Amino acid sequence: MRVLGGPLRVPVVLAYAAFVLVGLSAGANGVVLAAQIGDYEVDKATIGITFFTFSAGFMLAGATSGALIHRLGTRYALAVGGGAFLAASLYMAIRPSFVGLVAVQVLAGYGTGLMESVLNAYLAELPSATTLLNHLHAFFGVGALLGPLLAAWLVGFLPWTAVVLVLGLITVPLIIGFLVSYPRRETGAGEEAEVRPRLLPVVLRTPVVLLASLFLAVYVGLEIGVGNWGFTFLIEEHAQQELVAGYTVSGYWLGLTLGRFLISPIAVRFGIGAGGMTFGCLAGVAASALLIWVAPVFAVAGVGFVLLGFFLGPIFPTAMAVVPNLTSDRLVPTAIGVINGFSVVGGAALPWLAGAIAQGVGVWTLMPFAVVLALVQVVLWRMIVSRWR
Repeated sequence: MRVLGGPLRVPVVLAYAAFVLVGLSAGANGVVLAAQIGDYEVDKATIGITFFTFSAGFMLAGATSGALIHRLGTRYALAVGGGAFLAASLYMAIRPSFVGLVAVQVLAGYGTGLMESVLNAYLAELPSATTLLNHLHAFFGVGALLGPLLAAWLVGFLPWTAVVLVLGLITVPLIIGFLVSYPRRETGAGEEAEVRPRLLPVVLRTPVVLLASLFLAVYVGLEIGVGNWGFTFLIEEHAQQELVAGYTVSGYWLGLTLGRFLISPIAVRFGIGAGGMTFGCLAGVAASALLIWVAPVFAVAGVGFVLLGFFLGPIFPTAMAVVPNLTSDRLVPTAIGVINGFSVVGGAALPWLAGAIAQGVGVWTLMPFAVVLALVQVVLWRMIVSRWR
């Protein structure tokens, strides 16, 4: 790939490594949540408060990333994001009070969101940006695959704080790499900042953009909900050991990664467009969740987790790729920002709701919950496709 040659190679590799870290954190979170529930002696609904504070920080990062790039340049904006993530990890590693744990998620979310936003903006300006961005999000899946394995192994003989400490230490060489390899300042950022305030109200009055925002909010809620509570589901419903449950959740993230690498090329080969491919993936998501729900045998449920991730994988990047079909060219960057930012709301609210239902009714409700969300997405996607330009 031409873009990986010469001086651009190191920044691109560092971007992929940063998304592996983000995936590690997301994948490990389900294991860490189970340990935190026992450590702090709180229920599933209460621990779910951390989803909201993390998302608040993430949304704040999305709102401020453009200004930071303009003022500090890519190099220092990334360093700020990495530094925030590192500081949050080190604080959690000392096992704060529960109030402190909830509050520091704002900083963790801000660091994560800032790294994601800045790296997406940087790669979007490079040659072969579409390929680079698809690979970038696939490397999130690589990290999410490894996260439960790492976390389940560590909590087998260390407290959960060791997991966040390791994640924080991984950030240190990344921050150094950001400072050494990325440009100091992006050109044109000031012009974009001047234009955006005029475009944002127009985007927010575009119904199809709001539909797409809702669609991805439901998608992220489903993806993170299964990722966060799948570990608890396997332990309580299938009586699996923690290490085996961790391996199974890793299989879910492996499926998600493979889906992002494989499904789109296969669809192109058979002449299936983005709309049809997404409908097919949503059907696969519903069928896989149904299989896990009704399967009395753990081995079948384990295969179902892999399939569920596999069919979920392409949905997010595909929805982003069709944004130019939803609005005029000049509104596309702002629309993508709105859609991406709003998706975090679903990533907080729906996993919390899944945990609250699990607390009140039973964790077996996770899979019927996933089926319902998949069907909601089918309805929303049909409405979106009908409004394509």
